[in-house]
Amino acid sequence: MVRERPPGRSCGALHRCLLGAALLLGLRLCVELRRAGSGPSVHSDPPPGPHLPPAPVPPRGASKRQVTYVRSGRRAPPGGGGSGTPEPSCCAPRGRPRQKGPRWHIELQPWAGPAQSLDEEALRFLQYISTTQIACDHMSTDGLATDSSSAKKPWLVCLDDRFGLAHQIRSKQCRLYSLGLGSDDTHFEVSMANEGCEVHRFDPSVKSAHILESQRLWYHRLSIDWRDPHPAVAAPKLHSNTRKLGSILNEFGHHKIDVLKADLESAEWKVLENLILEDVLEQIGQLIFEIHLHWPGFEVSGSDSSVVRFWYSLLKELEQKDFRLFYSYKDLSKPQLFLKKDIFNASSCYTLSWVNTRWK
Repeated sequence: MVRERPPGRSCGALHRCLLGAALLLGLRLCVELRRAGSGPSVHSDPPPGPHLPPAPVPPRGASKRQVTYVRSGRRAPPGGGGSGTPEPSCCAPRGRPRQKGPRWHIELQPWAGPAQSLDEEALRFLQYISTTQIACDHMSTDGLATDSSSAKKPWLVCLDDRFGLAHQIRSKQCRLYSLGLGSDDTHFEVSMANEGCEVHRFDPSVKSAHILESQRLWYHRLSIDWRDPHPAVAAPKLHSNTRKLGSILNEFGHHKIDVLKADLESAEWKVLENLILEDVLEQIGQLIFEIHLHWPGFEVSGSDSSVVRFWYSLLKELEQKDFRLFYSYKDLSKPQLFLKKDIFNASSCYTLSWVNTRWK
C-alpha cells in the first residue's frame, strides 16, 4: 500500500528552495556592488550652465559623487582645504535674497599696453579724465569761487531734469555731503544751503562735534574712512572720529545723498576705493571729486605705471556703477606735474563731476 504525502509538504520544500536562491542572489549582488564601489569611478561632465545646490533630501542610496557643489568666490587656503575649517555657506536659504560677500580689493583693469609702461598708462588715464561721457545741458556755476584768489574751483552739479537734482532743490529736499580736510573754501556749501539743500560738511579739524552754522548748514568733526579696507592690513584706528560712509548714513538716518563733494588733498583715492567696496554708490546721485596727480596719494604705493593703473581702475568702477563723467576741469594754477614728472602737459589737479544715470 502506497502512503500518500501529507498535503502542503511539497509546497514547503519549494518555498525553502526559492528563499535560499534569493539569499544567494542577494549576497552576490552585495559583493558585486562593493567591488564596483572600490574600483575607478566613471562620471560624465556636468551640463553647461549654472550649478544648482543639492536637493534637501537626496534619494536613498544615491552616491556621494552625484553631489554638485556651488563654487564660492574665496580661494582655498594654501596646502589644500580638505581638512581645514569649512568655508561659509555659499548659498542663502531658499526664498531669501543672496547676500553679497565683502570685497577687499577692486578689480584692476588690464594694462594699457604690452610694455606696461608709465607712458601707456598715463596716456590712457589722462584721455579718460579729459573726455566727458554724457552731456549735461544745465550746470550750476554757483560753486565757482568769487574771491580774488587765483585758485578758482568750479564745483559743478548737473541740473538737467532727467537726473532729479533740480527738482530736489526746488522742493527743498536736496542733501549734500561735503568731505574736507581743513579747507576754508566753503562757498559751494553755503551756496547750496542757500538754494535749499540740507548740507553736511565733514572735517576732522572742526572744533566742536556738531555745529549748526545756519538753518541748513551743519559742520561735523568727522572724517570718512580712507584706510585700507582689508582687515589683514588695515592700520589701527587712531581717532574715533573716523567713520565709514554707510555708518554715518545710519547714524544720521539718511538713506540717500543727492551730491557728494570731496576735497581731500590726496586722500580721495582711498576714500573712493572705500566707497566702491562698501557698496554705497547707489545711494549717491552725483559725485564731485578733486583729484591730485603729483604723487600716488595716501596709502597708494607701487611703481608709477601700477599706480596709474589703480587710479584708472577706480574710475572704471564708477562707470560700471552707471556713473558718467559730465564735467572735467584742469587746474592750470597748480604745478604741471604728473607723479613728480613734467609729462604730457598734465596738471597736478583736476576737478571731476559724475552723475548717477540710474538715480531716482
